[in-house]
Amino acid sequence: MTIIKHSGQRVGVFIDTQNLYHSAKNMYHARVNFGNVLKDSVAGRQLVRARAYMVTTETGEEKAFMEALTKVGIEPKTKDLQIFAGGAKKADWDVGLAVDAISASSKLDTVVLLTGDGDFVPLVEYLKIHGCQVEVVSFGRSTSLRLKEVCDEFLDLDADPRRYLMNYRATRGARPHGGHDHETDEQVTE
Repeated sequence: MTIIKHSGQRVGVFIDTQNLYHSAKNMYHARVNFGNVLKDSVAGRQLVRARAYMVTTETGEEKAFMEALTKVGIEPKTKDLQIFAGGAKKADWDVGLAVDAISASSKLDTVVLLTGDGDFVPLVEYLKIHGCQVEVVSFGRSTSLRLKEVCDEFLDLDADPRRYLMNYRATRGARPHGGHDHETDEQVTE
């Protein structure tokens, strides 16, 4: 399907920060350049809202990152990390991101989801049924195949890691490796 992009198109960008952070860290040992990702996601159209969903830590180490996001036009939306009695930790923004995207969709022509998480397939289907063009931006190798199939356009950040990553060092045959932690030390550049 060919999609239409024009300067008057109203765009909302919703960023699953943890998903992009862990993909960049685990596959490339690098950090996401959110400034370049946002610029290419908006693609010269009218940005109505860009929101990054993230978890705060007890140490507050994410404060500089949140300030950097704000400088490039991304609104950070935070919540505290949940720690359960047994020591288990949970940090999930999927429902909040989905509710915000649905709530904003009546004022948007295009919803851009920055995530590779297949849990967002029903959101994409809902938004398309209700008249929004839906674009997904993520690292192709760690993105749900179904999510790529249902969206109107997929921007693969793997296609140009030098543009979309900071501290990127090319390695032959780089492949994802396991392990996730909940650090939030990404940086943003314009």
